[in-house]
Amino acid sequence: MDEVNFREFDDNIWPLMADVKRPSRYVGNEWGNTEPKNGSSDLVRVCLAFPDVYEIGMSYVGYQILYPLVKELGYADVERAYCPWIDMEEKMRKSGVPLKSVEGKRVLKDFDVVGFTLQYELTYTNILTMLDMGGIPLRSEDRGDESPIIVAGGPCALTPEPVAPFVDVFCLGDGEKFLPTLLKVIESTRGMDRRDILSEIAKIPGAYVPALFADLTLSGQKRSISRNIIHNLDESYYPEKMIVPTASVVHDRIPVELFRGCTRGCRFCQAGMIYRPVRERKPETVEKLIKALVNSTGWEEVGLLSLASCDYSGLDELIQRITPFLNERETKLSLPSLRMDAFSIDMASTLKVLRTGGLTFAPEAGTQRLRNVINKGVTEENIHESLDAAFKHGWQRVKLYFMMGLPTETEEDLMGILDIAELAHRIARNYKRKASINVSVAGFVPKAHTPFQWEEQESIEGLRDKGRMVKSRVRNKHISLGYHEPEQTFLEGVFARGDSRLADIIELTWRKGARFDGWSECFNLARWLSSFDESGIDPLKYTRGRSVKEILPWEHIDVGVTKSFLLEERARALGEILTPDCRWNGCNNCGLQTKGCGWVHNV
Repeated sequence: MDEVNFREFDDNIWPLMADVKRPSRYVGNEWGNTEPKNGSSDLVRVCLAFPDVYEIGMSYVGYQILYPLVKELGYADVERAYCPWIDMEEKMRKSGVPLKSVEGKRVLKDFDVVGFTLQYELTYTNILTMLDMGGIPLRSEDRGDESPIIVAGGPCALTPEPVAPFVDVFCLGDGEKFLPTLLKVIESTRGMDRRDILSEIAKIPGAYVPALFADLTLSGQKRSISRNIIHNLDESYYPEKMIVPTASVVHDRIPVELFRGCTRGCRFCQAGMIYRPVRERKPETVEKLIKALVNSTGWEEVGLLSLASCDYSGLDELIQRITPFLNERETKLSLPSLRMDAFSIDMASTLKVLRTGGLTFAPEAGTQRLRNVINKGVTEENIHESLDAAFKHGWQRVKLYFMMGLPTETEEDLMGILDIAELAHRIARNYKRKASINVSVAGFVPKAHTPFQWEEQESIEGLRDKGRMVKSRVRNKHISLGYHEPEQTFLEGVFARGDSRLADIIELTWRKGARFDGWSECFNLARWLSSFDESGIDPLKYTRGRSVKEILPWEHIDVGVTKSFLLEERARALGEILTPDCRWNGCNNCGLQTKGCGWVHNV
């Protein structure tokens, strides 16, 4: 792809919006404190850049927290940018229109800091689109003193190497703790040489500066970077005002975080490992936030967020406290994540917003044996009780999530998926429900920092054969089954355990036109494979099984969970042995007990 030299101009993008898909993505003018601060040129100007379209980015709670946090800092200001869809990018490039912020129409290159969130591996090419359209050199080594500092956070920042050449600083861990310190350092180092500024940033706990890390390691200063952990969420920042989008977004509701972390210990789940320890907000704190946000935003639904909302120890108390207020305001309450047990379904039955739709469950595996391997902690009895409670309370639509390609998986495990779907239909008939059972099967991707990080990933052909086999054996017209096409799963797996050599692949494929790879209508595996061929890199190197003695590309990132714990969990998985939740059954010695894990003291 040819580089475009965007001209500076005062016009906006309105003339380009007549013929693009969803022009509401580019309008802005939302409800909330979105006006740029006037006055001092000494303010550190920050752009929170989300590498996907507006309706996805506006559903991301992380930026809804960080945006008002920066707004309240006396020494900084913040704006936002989203990746333009392919049609808008084409029009902007043809017209020489650069990518600007939503609020102040400031070109990205004119900010002091541009911060990306790395939520998903298949958004990496969108980062390059935004950098290029914002007038910023793609690679850190090519940026001069006039370029902004490019920061990246989020879960994929904990496996940073595939995009390390494009990023100046990775923020590891909780951004609310890291970002104000980063901006203060940038304010205090104005006028310094760029490398000297990065050297000061590298001193911040949780900062990984790839360009300097090798030097620091060789000098004995750093061998690993530990992530930031906020231990008391009641004392941490959470906004009482948020931006309300003018257009429909994916999660169109008030997001209120109940707690952070999870100790259920699912061995496939990266989030359950990298967000430890569990840290809860008190019910009175959550109640205060809900009331403030309902009053300030006007949203008609509140979503209680966490990795497993029904695990919140104060859930009963919170619902009792907040229900009268929500009823008075005609505001609904939702629990986006439910456990597979009767208690959770009984709780959900009291929430009107859930009663109007279907219920989603994630057994993950079709047999008890395989659920023990992955430490899902869901029994046959749990599944039966959950489905029975769902149909008893009147639901008629149930969605079931499973994975295929899990370690030790057999054909019997795959056929167990259909057994559970048939069980759901039989229970529905007992309650005379005209049930719709929707089954979704996704390919398993071994993730870094989990007990399965050493496992081989199932091939594209293997996943396709398994998906087709399961789908072909559906005989019940009330059961619909779909499986994820394995090509995207394959590429996700390559980057999930990749190293810095993949940066060349990302850039080369981006120049060939790769955009929005997480969207099936845009994804083109052949384009990626041609780049691997041209570069002489075998992508199967990254999806293969790994020796436990091998140095992994992410071992310099310390998430708090130790390698010895992961190896022990891997051994227990192969032995089909469950590990109990340490919140209720005692410490499992994952490594965080030495770093202030509050739950250790509660057992």
